[in-house]
Amino acid sequence: MKKKYFLNANILDPANSIEENGGLIVNEEGKIEAIGKKVNENNIPSREKYVDLKGKHIFPGIVDMRVFVGEPGYEYKENFRTLSNAALSGGVTSVVTMPNTNPIIDNVSMVDFLKRRGRDKSKINIYPTASLTKNLEGNNMTEFGLLQKKGIIGFTDGIKTIQNTRVMSRIMNSAYDLSALVIQHAEDYYLAENGMMNDGVISTKLGLPGISDVAEKIIIERDLSLLNEFKCRYHISQISSSKSVKLIEEKKNFLNFSCGVSINNLSLNENDIGDFRTFLKLSPPLRTEEDRQSLIEGLNKNVIDVIVSDHKPEDEEQKRLTFSKAATGSSGIETLLALSLEHFHNGSAKLSTIIKALTSNPAKILKINKGNLKIGNEADFCIVDINKPWIVKSNNLVSKSKNTSIENKKLQGKVMNTFVKGEELYKL
Repeated sequence: MKKKYFLNANILDPANSIEENGGLIVNEEGKIEAIGKKVNENNIPSREKYVDLKGKHIFPGIVDMRVFVGEPGYEYKENFRTLSNAALSGGVTSVVTMPNTNPIIDNVSMVDFLKRRGRDKSKINIYPTASLTKNLEGNNMTEFGLLQKKGIIGFTDGIKTIQNTRVMSRIMNSAYDLSALVIQHAEDYYLAENGMMNDGVISTKLGLPGISDVAEKIIIERDLSLLNEFKCRYHISQISSSKSVKLIEEKKNFLNFSCGVSINNLSLNENDIGDFRTFLKLSPPLRTEEDRQSLIEGLNKNVIDVIVSDHKPEDEEQKRLTFSKAATGSSGIETLLALSLEHFHNGSAKLSTIIKALTSNPAKILKINKGNLKIGNEADFCIVDINKPWIVKSNNLVSKSKNTSIENKKLQGKVMNTFVKGEELYKL
């Protein structure tokens, strides 16, 4: 690999407190050799060719903490190859994959299979999770210790929640002993049973059963009470309501935990569902505009640590159904950054706050050396024109499934190039 020089870039690396115009040098081993304002045309060998980025931004490679991949079992929805191509087009270089596959990732042999397939077919960094409970049934814990030794980054039941308090207390106790990361999808099954969207005026108007925000809040309250007893590594996968934001803000004063938000809940509300738009049937559901504004405030106040895509590809047949029968979830990994930048352009969040929630914060929670541009680290980064306008068209998406929640939405900000270990793997 030849040494690469990038000059005249706006570099933003929250992990290392870098926010300045300068350059980046990638060495022959694909690692960062130098970065910042000292890297300019006067400080590089005159014989070397360089790329003048003309003020475009360099961000660390995005770390997406919540991604569903169809392999194994649902390759017709997404596989490692299509996932990595979609991720790269959105500046994502590292993903945390959910265990909701077929078979479920709940044993050592499945982890070995997953790692082989990811290594052979993926171009990005794959960090797999295993299920908290065997077969996602919420009853019997998986073997945390054995699975961690095989490279599992954390444990979650994906779109399911541990309902049994006794089981959850055992999970947290074991997680504390093993320093394992517990990732919880917060939703009380009995309060949310048969619900399809936010419980409120819109659900009544559409005649659809609602999901109360209390269903989310009550699980968070229970888990944080347990966390007070078992000080394990605990992360709330994604929150959706103002009640949750207020509760978490209060509890963070004396408890150590983290939480995320889906870019869908941060950018859309229940009104966007319109007349039964099934591509907006999500979990957690889109809530009120007041809830959405509260989530933005929570992000700005560091109550919310991470923004995720909640990338859940579904084939068209599963979405072109009535709202009650349609599958839950949307494809979003390649629009994650651009949709997040909308909050910078409309003045609701600082650019550094957004990039921190997409890069260094998830890396810190996961305890991985990604999401930063530190000298000596692997050069995982993206080059972004944050002002470039474009329109989301499902036919142009790279993901195998086209179930985007923001079809025809006008966005501002486009990834131009993405590098992993110093190698350019995507170019617009």
